[in-house]
Amino acid sequence: MLEIFKKTLQKTTQNIRDLLPKTQKRISKEELEEILIATDMDYDLLEMILSPLGDEISRGELEVALSRLFRGESYYDKVQTKITNDKPNVHLIIGVNGAGKTTTIAKLANLYKKQGKSVILGAGDTFRAAAIEQLKLWGERLNLPVIASQIGHDPSAVAFDTITSAVAKNLDIAILDTAGRLHNQSNLQQELQKIMRICNKAKAGAPHQKILILDGTQGTSSLDQAKIFSQTLGGIDGVIITKLDGTSKGGAIFSVIHTLRVPILYLGVGENADDLIAFDEKEYITTILDSIFDTTQTS
Repeated sequence: MLEIFKKTLQKTTQNIRDLLPKTQKRISKEELEEILIATDMDYDLLEMILSPLGDEISRGELEVALSRLFRGESYYDKVQTKITNDKPNVHLIIGVNGAGKTTTIAKLANLYKKQGKSVILGAGDTFRAAAIEQLKLWGERLNLPVIASQIGHDPSAVAFDTITSAVAKNLDIAILDTAGRLHNQSNLQQELQKIMRICNKAKAGAPHQKILILDGTQGTSSLDQAKIFSQTLGGIDGVIITKLDGTSKGGAIFSVIHTLRVPILYLGVGENADDLIAFDEKEYITTILDSIFDTTQTS
């Protein structure tokens, strides 16, 4: 799995190697700041992490500091995945246009199908005909049912029909697409809130998972939109980051964790149905550290 992370973060680690051609046993704080800023880690966060450390920083010291972003001050403060056993388990997928929502939905559905779970998809992005057709096409490829309507129809109705169909057929998972709502369009925010209410009418407690899709190539610039989505929905339950293999901004994940305090669930690493990998914080941190420090030095 570590090799997959190294491949996914290849552009990020190459960017580090361009700044630091040779790995170090210890590295100056000033040099480390330059490196981590180059990976698109937020500067204020970087200052918070490095300020307690000395002028020369070891691998072990940085590993502890970075790991604390995920686990907080104690194990009980750890960012953890929400576990729900409701059936159907309703996933509401949100994010701006171009982030890769529809393709990610197909990857998630494929993952669940491989786990032996029954899945139904809801084409709730009724603002774009292409989004509806794309999800239908994925449904055909994966042999999964898709609930869809015509362009311009009420996306809340699609959500209701998808969930009630899942209930009637005793399916395990219902995944709902939504339009790529720009965070500054209050009418679209209100529509997301309406979808939330309708989901709860169709199945008490739904949606059970509100999952935000972020475009990895945008790095920390996507955090403002992420905060608006979270506020609109009363919080989100997890993040999937796409296109991370195509950017040198892999350090932005630290900022996402620190800002949203929700787990990174998966990374999208390609266009195929299988191109979704579970996020592993330890392997992510190890990949970053291996590009900075001499791997024979652990303290």
